[in-house]
Amino acid sequence: MAQRSPDQRNEYYWIEATRTGIHKSILAALYAVQGEPPLSDGETGLGIAPANRIPPSQVNTLSEQVHYAANTLRSLINMLTADGWQGKDFWNVIGGHYSDRFLRQVAEGYRPPSTDLLAAQLEPTDADDLIKAYKADWQADAQAARLPENLTATDKLLLAFVEQLPLHYDGLAYQRQALLEGLRIGRKLDTHQAVAIALKVPDQDGCVDEAALDKALLEGIKQAERYFAGYPNQREALIRLVQLWHQLDSREAAMRWLFESPEQPTDWHRNLDAALLAFSQRLVTGYRGRGEQRFALTEGYRCWHHLDSRTQAIQDLGLDPQVLAGNTHEPATMAQAARQIDRALLAFWATVPATYTGTEHEREALMQTVMLWRGMASRLAAVQSLVTDLQQMEHANRDAPEAMPAPPVVATSAPPTCWTPDNLQLGATILPSGSFTWAEATQGGLYLPPDQDTVDAIRRLALLVQEARDRIDRPFSVVAWYYPNGQLLPGKDDTFSRHALGDALTFYCTGITGQQLYWALSPWWPGGLGKFHHYPHLCYVDARNYQVRWTH
Repeated sequence: MAQRSPDQRNEYYWIEATRTGIHKSILAALYAVQGEPPLSDGETGLGIAPANRIPPSQVNTLSEQVHYAANTLRSLINMLTADGWQGKDFWNVIGGHYSDRFLRQVAEGYRPPSTDLLAAQLEPTDADDLIKAYKADWQADAQAARLPENLTATDKLLLAFVEQLPLHYDGLAYQRQALLEGLRIGRKLDTHQAVAIALKVPDQDGCVDEAALDKALLEGIKQAERYFAGYPNQREALIRLVQLWHQLDSREAAMRWLFESPEQPTDWHRNLDAALLAFSQRLVTGYRGRGEQRFALTEGYRCWHHLDSRTQAIQDLGLDPQVLAGNTHEPATMAQAARQIDRALLAFWATVPATYTGTEHEREALMQTVMLWRGMASRLAAVQSLVTDLQQMEHANRDAPEAMPAPPVVATSAPPTCWTPDNLQLGATILPSGSFTWAEATQGGLYLPPDQDTVDAIRRLALLVQEARDRIDRPFSVVAWYYPNGQLLPGKDDTFSRHALGDALTFYCTGITGQQLYWALSPWWPGGLGKFHHYPHLCYVDARNYQVRWTH
């Protein structure tokens, strides 16, 4: 087997570093400087050798080497802590990385005590090389995440974050996951089940009581804050907690968040957007024409459109408020007006799930509607009702009433008589009665045609490939159409690609090989036609004005 790519190795490092509460870059550094032993999967190791009851067969692949390297480093940290090392001995608080003293200790190698059955032996290596490799990997991560150079405030910000958590805990699954991970790493455990056992949470038939677990987690995180002493696993535990609480991409992203937005441990409006959208999708079907419902929808409409009064909202919906005021004693007139308002309101609210972008004023309009629709006395009560909605959505079966509704299909306007770069509709077909859409031609809008020549080239090809599809009588799955970067397939050495013009299509057809497509189209296709030896399911066509046939 060939060596893994850097990204694949990095994923191994992240998984094991997160599991054990060590800094990922030390694993990358060990791989870079050790280069031993040679492994059965074609890789080289991190200097991990069998020890105690760990046989050679368990440290003979890269994943196993990384796994036991992480265990061994955790064992080494435990031993040094027992010997009197303090947090400051392990960590450089200014740079935000392991201290040179600790790295030199790692470079000396380590054999775990015979009682430690999870750690292996770490071979010695050159200390200067290890320090250089470690800092290179850490600096690459820090620069990619745009971290500040001075990270002295990290611990202070972490503790401030944890102090506020109980005030913002809503019992949502991702929040519970964040607390479990924080306590798991802080207590040097490997599973969430071990955390529940350590917290003495009742377990009935394999199911943990979530209410009891939440209470124990919040108490446990208070203890973690109280006894924080800057040891590596304690810091990594809290960084991981921040990362999962805010659903951030990486450890470094969590640290950047701490420095940029330290004042709030939660961003409730972002968390509640899904619940607000689910609520808005149910409004139309749940509407029964009751006065309080009409009032709720009208107020939401008013807030959404920045109108100053309900009178302005009614006028904006197409009714004359003065006519209404003059006919309050005419039941038939008022009923007709109510039906007219209802039609306009429901037409508007039907568009909200597709047009909602998460701006503050849109969110406020929906929140106001929730309060009035559900008869809530306060904003806090409305927020809590939405939290309950989220909790139900987390566990609901897909066909349950509490589940998140499927997104509505976005209605598109009638297509123009002539397509231009300024009026493209991604969901529309390129040809009036065709099968291919602008989304397919532009990679879902990733590559939009910059000029009319490209638009015309795409349309010209659509005419031809529609006929090809009709002749084959099978759907074409688009791999690439308009592709301004030119080169598409690895190893293809053409100096020019017609994908950059918009008049080339690489595609496949389920159940038919590229060679079958090639021979089926070859007798009549007027432009370029190609098949690929190394990609047997792909076929290529273009709309040049002379015939070309090739095999790559």
